[in-house]
Amino acid sequence: MTELNKITQAVKEKYGEAATRVSAGGTASCSTSPSSQCCGGDPITANLYDVGQTTEIPEQAVLASLGCGNPTALAELKPGEIVLDLGSGGGIDVLLSAKRVSPGGKAYGLDMTDEMLALARENQKKSGIANVEFLKGEIENIPLPASAVDVVISNCVINLSADKDKVLAEAFRVLRPGGRFAVSDVVVRGDVPADIRKNIELWVGCVAGALQESEYTSKLSTAGFHQITIEPTRIYKIDDARQFLAAQGIDADAIATQVAGKFISAFIRGRKPTAS
Repeated sequence: MTELNKITQAVKEKYGEAATRVSAGGTASCSTSPSSQCCGGDPITANLYDVGQTTEIPEQAVLASLGCGNPTALAELKPGEIVLDLGSGGGIDVLLSAKRVSPGGKAYGLDMTDEMLALARENQKKSGIANVEFLKGEIENIPLPASAVDVVISNCVINLSADKDKVLAEAFRVLRPGGRFAVSDVVVRGDVPADIRKNIELWVGCVAGALQESEYTSKLSTAGFHQITIEPTRIYKIDDARQFLAAQGIDADAIATQVAGKFISAFIRGRKPTAS
């Protein structure tokens, strides 16, 4: 099995297990350890959506969220637009987007995990929101034609991909000229020792893979995007990860100065140039 396939399989298993837990009445936390902050625990996924947003969304869609941001609140969606959510999970961002682009618009959700797709479709049924379609597939190979959508969103999923260049190229392909890339993702600012970075990333996102801020910008530019911006939305503090690091045998105080302010959630924007 190639390294790419190993990472894809690991992500699929983690998120399939998370969906199963939610369907059984639990939460989507990637870790079974009560001391671990990984994924489903504070401070990463806490307080991302206000009550006004989630009132009309099924509770299981909220519980299944493993994101680290709220792209629907920042993407400036408009009625009539077509939106694609990469790695849509339990469907919360798809359902919220569908409401924002109504009337006349539509929201697609793309996920590779059967369990998450089943949960998302059940959440759609409960919500009664009709302008939604969930697709099965990998974000490296989007099952939509070129120039099919106005906006691509994603909630801390691209960092999990083993081939981010392909993901960004695919996002560019399916966007219409002038279309917007507007995602939440985990980003690293500055240099961090490899072993420490791996453990912090495991805490933040269950599977390591966050890009350096400059590298993210470079990859977006290479894919063809312009008007690229990276806006921090949450900075992870060493105290937040203290319990998780202790479980890995790492002294948080000893590495505090090396990681302070360097792991962030960010809102990342780019635009596909308008055709001449």
